[in-house]
Amino acid sequence: MFREATERDLLPLMELEREANRSALAHVFPAERYPFPADDVLARWRLVLDEPSAEVLVADDPDDDADGLVAYAAYDDDTLRHLAVRPDHWGRGLATAAIETVLHAMDLRGSTAASLWVLQENHRARRFYEYLGWRPTDEVREAPWPPYPLEMVYTRLIVQSER
Repeated sequence: MFREATERDLLPLMELEREANRSALAHVFPAERYPFPADDVLARWRLVLDEPSAEVLVADDPDDDADGLVAYAAYDDDTLRHLAVRPDHWGRGLATAAIETVLHAMDLRGSTAASLWVLQENHRARRFYEYLGWRPTDEVREAPWPPYPLEMVYTRLIVQSER
């Protein structure tokens, strides 16, 4: 279902992030006031794809021959850095499958706990993470994009598999 992202996925990653953010975070980043920072997000994806410690997994749209993506997950040894599912594919288990894949990879790397940052006002994502066993911490920071809403850390123990 998931494959490693390549340079060819750079623009589709940014486009998927834009589409997901417009649907899930319009109350935090209203487009008329805070346009999506496409160039900055594209540059960030380039850095993530080039970073040796980071992995980016993507799921292709089976009904789209034009490099459309329906989901992505980026992670390193113990942090889920980015996760998104295209809104027309919400509720199909893609985010759960992505997280399970990432946690399994972290386990194989020897990690015992995982973390992620999520916007405090992203209530849908927070409910989803909590449903999957992630727990909020007291650690917060400002997000890198205007209007600089607060992000918070969630953590989850990784259930050790038989190696």
